[in-house]
Parts: sequence; structure tokens; C-alpha cells
Amino acid sequence: MRKHTAVLSEFDRYVFESIVEKVIAGGYDEDGNKSSVHSGIISDFFVHQMQGFMHSNMIILILKGGKLMDWLSRMNNAMDYIESNLAAEISYDKAAQTACCSTYHFQRMFSFITDVPLSEYIRRRRLTLAAFELQTSDIKVVDVALKYGYESPEAFSRAFKNLHGIMPVSARDIGVALKAFPRMTFSISIKGDTEMNYRIEQREAFEVFGVYTEVSTDQEKAFDQVPLFFKRCDEDGTTDTINNLLGRFHDNYTISALYDYSETTFKYMLCNYLPKGLSIPSRFTTLSVLSSTWAVFDMPMCEMQSMWKRIWAEWFPTSEFEAIEGIQFEMYYGLAKHKNGFGEIWIPVKKK
Repeated sequence: MRKHTAVLSEFDRYVFESIVEKVIAGGYDEDGNKSSVHSGIISDFFVHQMQGFMHSNMIILILKGGKLMDWLSRMNNAMDYIESNLAAEISYDKAAQTACCSTYHFQRMFSFITDVPLSEYIRRRRLTLAAFELQTSDIKVVDVALKYGYESPEAFSRAFKNLHGIMPVSARDIGVALKAFPRMTFSISIKGDTEMNYRIEQREAFEVFGVYTEVSTDQEKAFDQVPLFFKRCDEDGTTDTINNLLGRFHDNYTISALYDYSETTFKYMLCNYLPKGLSIPSRFTTLSVLSSTWAVFDMPMCEMQSMWKRIWAEWFPTSEFEAIEGIQFEMYYGLAKHKNGFGEIWIPVKKK
């Protein structure tokens, strides 16, 4: 990733911050009058003064009227809702409504951006607060357990020990070490700019066939598990069998389907398109893909892992679309022996 740096004068910094403040305020100055800032002036300022300093998200913020700031505000409002209900029932639907998106989109976006599932984040926050209360008050362990949603002191004690490494009754011991997971907030990150090529495409229903494995929603674990799955499919002949059934060269790339997401796992299928009338062995699973609108992202070097994170952290927050529940694809094209692979990520979407 390219890194851009520039040294701004105090005047330049003042002008830039003033522009951003006016955009964030919705185009009004401090006296409540409509701002006269024009996109042409902003463009001139960036060309002559910034010299490549800003990340594309900040440019999007200015030229698209603050969409990124709106998204940040909505996400932080959702975090406010979660934080204020840690000692009560938390509705994922309500959190998603606060963020102005579907529950499915909110959970997927949260996990990709933060590298932790929403349920795990809530669990860590509750156990952090429980530890604080046990340390600083005379509250009983059973009362803390009930307060933070555990059905029994035993279940709470197991969870507490898994996180903190000690039993709840030991939390008041002098010098004991506990873990604290702070509240998350969402903010702008200024960093190097890398373009993202995408298109929106409508596609009719189709079918795929292949074999699948269960993969962890923990991204670090998934990034280890998927290559091992590919290796196993190559070694047991699955990849060659799929290519043979389709009359393709053995070293043709296949595609991958991602579906059936839960809080902890999802299914990852090595597969390919199923032509009508083709008979396939019973060892293969068939998936029917509904007619959908797709956001398609180019990945020339097939570096899917980094692109997934960029899609959720950079593209969705400033786009006019959100993900819908359905099968997602990693498309691989080319011949392995030529090392000319080209990839795409396909995500079913709808207009916000």
C-alpha cells in the first residue's frame, strides 16, 4: 500500500479543518448561514496544497456530502445503544435499526471491521463490567451473574474464568490481574490510498456444485482454515473431478461460495457452475443461487483476505448499497500453472 505524507503550514491546516467542519455541519457556518464552500474550491485546495496527503475516504466525505460522517454517527449511535443495555437484553435488530441497515449487514460489517463477532464483543464488555463491579463493591457473584444475563452462577463463573483466568470470587484479591476490554468507537483513519475497482451487475438465477467445509467467523482462524481446505481438495482429487465433469483443464481455477453464516461459523464451498442436465456424483452438494443484484470487486492478484476487509470498512460505508443475506462468491479465473490468476468478490446487495 502506498503511503503519502505532506507537511502542512498552519494556515493550510486551518483552511482544511474549516472545510471539513463545514461539510460535517451539513454546509452551514458557525452563524447558521449557508456555507459558500464550492466543490471546485475544495478540489483546487487538494490539488495545490494537500499533495496526496488525504485518503480517498476523506475526499469522499467532502465531495459526497458527508456520507462517511453519517455512517460513523450511525455506527456510534448503535454502539451507544449496546453500551447502555449491557445489563439488559440487547436486540441485534434494534442495534441495526439504529445504524440504519439490516441486521445481517450490521453483524457482517461489525465483524469485518473490528475482527471480532458482535456477540463476542458484547460478552467481553459484560465480563469487563462484571469484573469492575466485583472489585469495587460488595455485590454477590450470583447478583452479578443475573445482572449480565447469565442463567446461573456456574455459567457465569465459567465464562469469567475463560476471559480473566480466575474465578469471580478471586476478583477482589489484592494484586490480581484482570482483563479490561474498552468500549469500541468508530472514527476516520487517514492513511495511504489504494483504488478499488467494482461494478454493479444484475444476474439471473443459477446453480453451483461442489464440496464444503465449516469455517470460523473469526477472520484470523478462517484465513488459516481456507488454504488448508484448498490443499485437501487438491490432494484428494476433488478439484480435478470438478474440472473433468465440466470438460476443463485440470489446473483451471474453481470458485468458492460462502453461505449459511452463524455467530461462530459459515460454510465455505469449493465449487463451479452447474450446467443444466449435467449429472454429478452424490458426493457433491448443489446450491441454488437466486436472481440478484451483485456488487463485484476486482482482485487482480487474488488477495481476497485484504479485499474483504476493504469492502466492509471502505466501500459499504460510503456506497448506496448494503449487503443482503445470501450466497457470496470468490471467483477465480485463469490457469494455475501460468500463475495468471485473476479474482473477483461477488456480494448480493440492495439499494439502501
